[in-house]
Amino acid sequence: MIRLLTLGDVVGEEGVRLLEANGRLRRLIGERGIDLTVVNGENSAEGNGISRESAERLLDAGADVITGGNHTWRRRDVYRLLDEGGSLIRPANMPAEAPGLGYVIVDVHGTRVLVMNVLGVVYMDPIQPPAEAAARILRAERDRYDLAVCDIHAEATSEKGFFARYFDGKLAAVFGTHTHVQTADEQILAGGTGFITDLGMCGSQNGILGVKTVSVVHKFTVRTPVVFEPAKGNTRLSGAVFDLDEKTGRCVRVERIAE
Repeated sequence: MIRLLTLGDVVGEEGVRLLEANGRLRRLIGERGIDLTVVNGENSAEGNGISRESAERLLDAGADVITGGNHTWRRRDVYRLLDEGGSLIRPANMPAEAPGLGYVIVDVHGTRVLVMNVLGVVYMDPIQPPAEAAARILRAERDRYDLAVCDIHAEATSEKGFFARYFDGKLAAVFGTHTHVQTADEQILAGGTGFITDLGMCGSQNGILGVKTVSVVHKFTVRTPVVFEPAKGNTRLSGAVFDLDEKTGRCVRVERIAE
């Protein structure tokens, strides 16, 4: 059995420190017997995006793979790290010219786990549909992995639900990110795919989606441009743990976590 820990969007310095402080993430990994940890880091740089520094700090804190989203490319200093491949991946359905790779295959105690990242298109920029990109990767790598999981970074819950059911039985786990709000629908689908619509976020609960309340209020009332300053204090991590059977490629248990 492989225990997969997935954590929602890490937001700014508060989110990174939350996972670092007193070995918080590594302690969680040890307490729950985690074999593989996937963290969405696309908002981990202060002010938005992901930087080389924030990516390296998340890896040092215990992340095995960092996934991205629509803000992945805001910081140019991370481009080289993205192009190096390995532990930091970005949405696979972006144009090939975009820095980075959309998946990685990780050896977990002799089991080859394909970790994939795709970006939704509903209420977001028009790019290749995520299902097309995911199907292409699964075909191309079918003899090189034992089980596969995917972070779908998307706005619409319906798109995430469609994606999970479209790949039911082909992906061991599908976990949504992007909205920063954890959903209470963790489940195992008919074909054996573990699914949760959104993992939530890791960061301050004192604002709105990790941003200071005053900034968001200004945006919705005054409507003029405003800097989204990160909220501070009252931090919490959220995500889910999936128990995956490496022999069948199916999920046998999924548990939502928030602490």
